[in-house]
Amino acid sequence: MARRESPEINASSMADIAFLLLIFFLVTTTIDTDKGMLVKLPQWVEPDELPPPDEANKRNVLEILVNRYDQLLVDGELMTIENLKKTTKKFVANNGDGTCSYCQGSRDPNMSDNPQKAIVSLKNDRATSYDMYISVYNELQAAYNELRDESAMKEYGKPFDDLNDPAQTEETEKDKIRDKWPMRISEAEPEAYGEEN
Repeated sequence: MARRESPEINASSMADIAFLLLIFFLVTTTIDTDKGMLVKLPQWVEPDELPPPDEANKRNVLEILVNRYDQLLVDGELMTIENLKKTTKKFVANNGDGTCSYCQGSRDPNMSDNPQKAIVSLKNDRATSYDMYISVYNELQAAYNELRDESAMKEYGKPFDDLNDPAQTEETEKDKIRDKWPMRISEAEPEAYGEEN
């Protein structure tokens, strides 16, 4: 009498099916990525190639320091975060040399000559909290965004974000407004905890 073999389940294709399912889920799954802050870093320049500092241009720099206690110092004076945007707008739109036809500044001789020369210098302590750093940076960007919005409303009758698309023309309306109000924020190397400011 012949021996009967016990029936087995054919599992030879199970590995292929599992592999295909794995590939399917890897391909169809989206991975969230943090966008972070979009900051364009300046090009590296060797220290010996830097031009000597020009004392006459000191008035074109708004110095903002954030210490390890998250205190905000603007040109050496203590300030609250709520006043930073207003102060930055006033500084950038000052029109100290009278060459800016679209600026409505007070022409204070201790502030910037015009928006093309105005630089906002931001320096933090290494112990500054991320919340304070982001709050300060947001206020600085908001100041420039408001200046651009005001200029776009005067010139084109619509906010800056609603101006034409880059694909429509060579030099866009947005480019013209950006040229008038260039965002020049310079970030200095943070100081280590315990160093003097």
